[in-house]
Amino acid sequence: MAKSHEIKVARRDVQGKGASRRLRHAGLVPGIVYGGDREPAMVEFNHNEIWLAQQNEWFYSSIIDLNLDGSIYKVLLRDMQRHPYKQLVMHLDFQRVNENEVLNATVPLHFINEETSPAGKTADVLVTHELKEVHIACLPKDLPQSIEVDLASLTAGDIIYLSQLKLPAGVEIPALKLGKDHDDAVVIAKAPSAAEEAAE
Repeated sequence: MAKSHEIKVARRDVQGKGASRRLRHAGLVPGIVYGGDREPAMVEFNHNEIWLAQQNEWFYSSIIDLNLDGSIYKVLLRDMQRHPYKQLVMHLDFQRVNENEVLNATVPLHFINEETSPAGKTADVLVTHELKEVHIACLPKDLPQSIEVDLASLTAGDIIYLSQLKLPAGVEIPALKLGKDHDDAVVIAKAPSAAEEAAE
């Protein structure tokens, strides 16, 4: 599993729009932690710490350790509300993670070796990344921070599908169980000139 990331959190005793507004003026972000066999917990975060954290890829796809008065709770980000134009995080939703239950998560795809592939070296070949992330299912201990897509052998005309991705042990793509229609293209290498001729 990827490196653990810890964020400090405090309990929030007051609710409502007015209370949330006062929290934000004080440099705090209201949030909620739900799921598991516990009641939802109203919490608050330090805005600066959250603002720095949300600039990292792991914030969206990794299990995070929430530190509440020294007790650690493993959670996964489920929703984040940002201000429409200010650099402000408005609200956070985290879901508790059960170490023994399969979780569903969305992780980013990292494309490697594209520049050195036969397709990447050919000037008139257009390589498009059809997907930037993928929905997976696994136990928390197996959750990858990202999935690599190796394009080293990509040539003109190639299409890489979800079913061709090399997944870490214990990780699966639920969509593939729904049939071939759900085996979406991840990468397509095509020659623009050929595509234009076909269109004409």
